[in-house]
Amino acid sequence: MAVPKSSFGVFVLQMMVLALICLQAEGQGLIVGFYEKSCPHAEKIVSNVIKEVMAVAPSLSGPLLRLHFHDCFIRGCDGSILLDSTTKQSEKFAPPNLSLRGFNIIDRVKLALEKACPGVVSCADIVALVARDVTVATNGPHWEVETGRRDGKVSLFSDPVNPVTGLPPPSANITFLKQSFSLRGLNTKDLVVLSGGHTIGMSHCSSFESRLYNFTGKGDTDPAMDQNYIARLKLKCKPRDQTTLAELDPGSFKTFDDSYYRLVTKRRGLLESDAALLNDPETKAYLVQAISHGSTFFKDFGVSMVKMGRVGVLTGSQGEARKVCTKTN
Repeated sequence: MAVPKSSFGVFVLQMMVLALICLQAEGQGLIVGFYEKSCPHAEKIVSNVIKEVMAVAPSLSGPLLRLHFHDCFIRGCDGSILLDSTTKQSEKFAPPNLSLRGFNIIDRVKLALEKACPGVVSCADIVALVARDVTVATNGPHWEVETGRRDGKVSLFSDPVNPVTGLPPPSANITFLKQSFSLRGLNTKDLVVLSGGHTIGMSHCSSFESRLYNFTGKGDTDPAMDQNYIARLKLKCKPRDQTTLAELDPGSFKTFDDSYYRLVTKRRGLLESDAALLNDPETKAYLVQAISHGSTFFKDFGVSMVKMGRVGVLTGSQGEARKVCTKTN
């Protein structure tokens, strides 16, 4: 049913409040060392597999970190991003998730854990642990991951593309980004800190093509982006290029460091959502702090990842521990 324009603002507010109730969580039931008795070597098993993977495929670090974000922002951190669908109507097949990679690595970790502790460790916890371990493997910070999540049984194609509660697009402005994070119980600091995860990984040219070739529909470029950077990107990304990847943090995309923030302050953030961090006093101030001698970025990243990992979790008798991450039991 169409929503009258006069009621649209109220409708959006109602949707946001509903999403807030559904998604925010305090992480009840999550603890560090949840599998200490039921699967004492669980974290070591995950770590060993990721070390093996990073030794031969370090470019998967960014996608595997991003997988945790995409999971938690839709239905909470319940592993729903991993579910397959014979009709391709699960989250995995929605446009914002088509560029995700590393699902086979999650399956590999799950297989190792099933051999050691059948039916014990949830796929949602695997995603959270892998996100931490790929960060560490790329010289990033270590944090204690709370575990005890259960896996959800629902995954809908429509959720990631919902205009209010879906995944924030690469073109999102600062207002939308702050609202999106707030819906999940995450604040403005969490937004700018977690954006720092773009220090590793790559993005398809199609995610920022308009900034290079048709920003306002008049064949122009984005004035908020450094023109020399635009010229370099045009050499790599041609119009309507759907396959080429560009580094989010050129020259350092396999190393977790503060160089992402340095690029953003120089108007060389690749995505509009990166550049948007310059348009808010709090996020802009953090950009400056993150590249100073007194930077707290590494510590802050762990804190914000723990907060994100609590969003909308299923614990206790809720959900299940999938035996195979791509399908429910």
